[in-house]
Amino acid sequence: MKPYQKIAIQECGEALIPIPLQDFAVVSPHPYEALGAPYGNHSPYFLREGVLQQLQQAQLSLQTQVPGWRLQIFDAYRPIPVQQFMVDYTFDQLAIAEGLNPNTVDPETRSRLHTQVIEFWAVPSPNPATPPPHSTGAAIDLTLVDDNGVTLNMGSALDEISPRSYPNHFEKSTHAPEQQYHHHRSLLNNAMAAAGFRQHPNEWWHFSLGDQLWAWQMGAGTIARYGKAPT
Repeated sequence: MKPYQKIAIQECGEALIPIPLQDFAVVSPHPYEALGAPYGNHSPYFLREGVLQQLQQAQLSLQTQVPGWRLQIFDAYRPIPVQQFMVDYTFDQLAIAEGLNPNTVDPETRSRLHTQVIEFWAVPSPNPATPPPHSTGAAIDLTLVDDNGVTLNMGSALDEISPRSYPNHFEKSTHAPEQQYHHHRSLLNNAMAAAGFRQHPNEWWHFSLGDQLWAWQMGAGTIARYGKAPT
């Protein structure tokens, strides 16, 4: 169990609604749908109503700093079967990168790889007291595009399993490109924070508002208001 999963949830019952994709930049095709993730009748481009309102505020905040820039949505709502699919896929990819067969790795290697996976991916728990953040409809993965629609280089790919994905990995670098990566990450974080979001400690791209991870970061007895999203 991760520390934030101990936070109490008082579900507010707010609706899960579609993101107006014309208002944002969007990664297309959707990366997990392209892999065959089992969304069924659901769409990844949904958020809780209040979270979407604040996402729109975050984009306005970004544009006061850099006119013409936009938030680019990578991923939002994930049904729990999709979370399980992506955890399994990530495990398999880590094993293959080491020249291993994911289906035949020994128990020690399986445990090591699983630890790497869950540093970045939430456990796909069906327990209503411990929902994965994305399954609440209150978490979103995103990056930035400039006024020419070009996706900015943030120093690591979204979903990269490495220390380069930590939000402040490049903070103390003296190399100009890495200083630029940190600047871009700071712009994203500042815009999202101004709208009430909190950034995942290990992922520069992941932000949430109202879920357990957000409440844990807010501290002072804050309670989560979004549990597993109603569908």
